[in-house]
Amino acid sequence: MRILLVRHGQSTANAAGAVSSAAPGPDLTDLGREQAEALAEQLGIGRVDAVYASTLVRAQQTAAPLAARLGLDIIVRDGLHEIEAGDLEDRTDEEALRGYVLPLVAWAGGDLTASAPGAPDGHAFFERFDAAIGAIVDLHDAADDASVVVVGHGAATRVWLGGRALNVDPEFTTSTEMENTGVIEISGSPATGWTVESWQGAPVGVAAPNDPTGEALDEV
Repeated sequence: MRILLVRHGQSTANAAGAVSSAAPGPDLTDLGREQAEALAEQLGIGRVDAVYASTLVRAQQTAAPLAARLGLDIIVRDGLHEIEAGDLEDRTDEEALRGYVLPLVAWAGGDLTASAPGAPDGHAFFERFDAAIGAIVDLHDAADDASVVVVGHGAATRVWLGGRALNVDPEFTTSTEMENTGVIEISGSPATGWTVESWQGAPVGVAAPNDPTGEALDEV
């Protein structure tokens, strides 16, 4: 199965530098809407069997132009939402941004018990994200040639791939940028494992970590 994992377009929280994870969440900015239209042009020329989005508004607004172009409905799936910020929600200060990122770096190091204040830990994150992806696979009967788009969030996508992809490690995924409307192509299944085929258009062997401190996860 082929899944195109897409980060939402720029949101008002991104523009403000705010930590944002709660539903329904902020809207896209004007730039974010332009990015969503460009995404539709980029992905609307290939085969896409279904378009999925998280429960957060910014993901659904990003998916809308692509779904319309393809004549498909947006399927909203619980479990694809961003990693929860807990008590740090909506804050813009550096302490909050670091407080959000540090548990994710700990997860990359194998400590899934870490969490932001008032937020679930890594065990809970992987359980709900695995379930969401597994449900999508089940809907397509794990067909080898199925191709779907999943519009979600940067931190959640990278952290999940760091724990589940066969050919990249957590250090790579937490330190490599995923831009607004960036696309990561993966193939496989929950049973056989997932392989990252490309990262924002570049073969995985070409993409390089650009921030080993984990600060690439700051924008959610």
